[in-house]
Amino acid sequence: MTRKQKAESKTHDGEQAPKKAKPENGKVAIEFDEFCKATREDLSIEQMLLILEANGEESSGSDDEVIARCQDLLFYGPLKKCPVCNSALEYTGRSYTCTGAYSEWSSCPFSTRDPSRKEEALKLPDLVLDSAVSDLIKKHQEPSHRPQRDLGSTDKPFSGMVICLSGRLSRTHNYWRREIEKHGGKVSNSVIGATCLVVSPAERDRGGSSKLAEALERGIPVVREEWLVDSIEKQEAQPLDAYDIASNLVVEGKGILGDKQDPSEEGLESISGELKLYGKRGVHKDSKLQNMGGMIFEKDGILYNCAFALCDQGRRRNDFCIMQLIVVPETCLHLYYKKGRIGGSTRAEERLEEWDIVDDAVKEFVRLFEEITGNEFEPWEREKKFKKKRSKFHPIDMDDVIDARYGGLSLRQLGPAVIHCKLEPFVANFMKVLCSRAIYRYAMTELGSDTPDLPIGMLSNFHLKICEEVLINFIESVKSMKETGQKAEAVWSDFSQRWFTLMPSTRPFIFRDYQELADHAAAALETVRDITVASYLIGDMTGPTIDDPLSDRYMKLGCSISPLEKNSDDYKLILNYLEKTYEPVKVGDIFGKAIVCTDAAAEAAKYGFTAVDRPDGFLILAVASLGEQIIEIKSPPEDTNSLEEKQLGVKGLGRKKPDESEHTIWKDNIKVPCGPLTPSGHKESPLKYNEYAVYNPKQVSIRFVVGVKFEEKGVIHKGEGDKKGIKV
Repeated sequence: MTRKQKAESKTHDGEQAPKKAKPENGKVAIEFDEFCKATREDLSIEQMLLILEANGEESSGSDDEVIARCQDLLFYGPLKKCPVCNSALEYTGRSYTCTGAYSEWSSCPFSTRDPSRKEEALKLPDLVLDSAVSDLIKKHQEPSHRPQRDLGSTDKPFSGMVICLSGRLSRTHNYWRREIEKHGGKVSNSVIGATCLVVSPAERDRGGSSKLAEALERGIPVVREEWLVDSIEKQEAQPLDAYDIASNLVVEGKGILGDKQDPSEEGLESISGELKLYGKRGVHKDSKLQNMGGMIFEKDGILYNCAFALCDQGRRRNDFCIMQLIVVPETCLHLYYKKGRIGGSTRAEERLEEWDIVDDAVKEFVRLFEEITGNEFEPWEREKKFKKKRSKFHPIDMDDVIDARYGGLSLRQLGPAVIHCKLEPFVANFMKVLCSRAIYRYAMTELGSDTPDLPIGMLSNFHLKICEEVLINFIESVKSMKETGQKAEAVWSDFSQRWFTLMPSTRPFIFRDYQELADHAAAALETVRDITVASYLIGDMTGPTIDDPLSDRYMKLGCSISPLEKNSDDYKLILNYLEKTYEPVKVGDIFGKAIVCTDAAAEAAKYGFTAVDRPDGFLILAVASLGEQIIEIKSPPEDTNSLEEKQLGVKGLGRKKPDESEHTIWKDNIKVPCGPLTPSGHKESPLKYNEYAVYNPKQVSIRFVVGVKFEEKGVIHKGEGDKKGIKV
């Protein structure tokens, strides 16, 4: 009831409030239904096609699409083109959506409930004028005789629902709380009484959470984040079972971390063993040929192993594709093909074919490559010549190295690797952490780039360079962008599809601002680049540990590592620094391609991405020299190109700074900012703490790697981050 109706109800002392009269558009809707029934009975598909063509409208599609498009045209008038890309609009049941492509990377995102229509008389072919419904059609031929289609106001899709959120989603919990409440729902921190639990697909891969286990126990639906996105976009709550993520799990089952299971073993082991494609020479596990000695076919320097991705959220596409030619000793050549949705490979299309003639198998592989991408195979493999085609896949260029998530030490290898290591025990344990496949798996899970079918942890430098250029070019174009409204949204949407095609994710979304670019694009690129470096260092450690693989990897680091005694002055200095310069924080902005340092442990600690189930992390303590020419700013610079070219030192002035009265002078006259965090006087700065950007790596020298444990102190559930303490 409306407030007015409630008031009337009280005024009449319990009498039923009068029903609202049907709006005028209700009569129009009834008239349109009768019009549709008559035209469907008396006009053939051929006649409808003639009408569409005569009025310059799209005439392709199924019979039902042609009929609906023609009836809308005849009754309400011809639609104008999309104002964003000039393509045709199509009625989808709740709105008019563009059917065109914004670019070769993305579909056009334009959508409206009140489309513009042409102010011109309809052109009716003679064959239609002779039909039984010609008089009915002529009634709406002139613009002045056409009613306006009123789709009405949208309902709130989450009305009456209580939704629980869990884990790291693509958007913060605070963001989703606002969106859910805006669309009629409520958010609860407890699973009890909830309509559903919304989680990331990574939550299942990581072994689950207590909320997930409780939801399964209580029979509460567990759905992926896309359910929220699609329900809001379609203005209608979508079926929960279509987004189910955990119906085939049980509380005691492998991968769900309930009370009866040790998270340090089963959970870690399950996620570390999931990767199915681990490199350019890796035979996909689902082919079952690896155990038979299968190897990737190689000819004239080309490895016949390709991975592809395609993200077009406008058409509900977020897909991967794998193609491999596999040689099995003493048998024929095999062509393995797999295509499906990223993060949902259980329903993927998959086939394994045997080929007796090698040349025929190669020709089929090349044909499939061209069909999938619209490009020729050899120019891509030899010269990296490739042009993205509309609705076609783009290659994910793998390097000839093993992904650290596969080649690193498994959980069961960690202990034996340390036992057989000749390094000092402290250093051996540190190397064990660096070479553990689980930490790289966790990092990919945090990013949503943990799809088992795509080896994101060993992308080629060529592919990473493409990603970097796409990101930088987009930032530059946005700075000078003149488009506003839906045209501006289309620009951001296009970049988003491009980004998540080149850097596939189980949870793609549309970027909206610089902060999201920093958190989910720049940070992701940096992390993947680091993991790629780790993949080169680690290589294949899946064999016996008796050969002391940790010492070998230590030598590859090219530096020396020694433990710091707890009773040393340096240890006490570091402990003092961390304790006094730490407090809860949020992730901040970008300074371009710089090494960003800070004088507050609070700022540095947020990049550790620890969690309750894995509280251990590392901080880097380095000496940074800003040089002779230093620029002080109160916000991240809009243009970093000149800073990068001149390699200037930049100090971003934060709202808080360490108390200078407690700064300590270390060896070689180096200042250590050990004081507690106090107001700096820069109240308007978007930076909470001082940040220092250095563009020349030679100006930074790493001195300490500090192992820390984060201890929870009153977790906040409103997107403000977790309050944590540090324990060295």
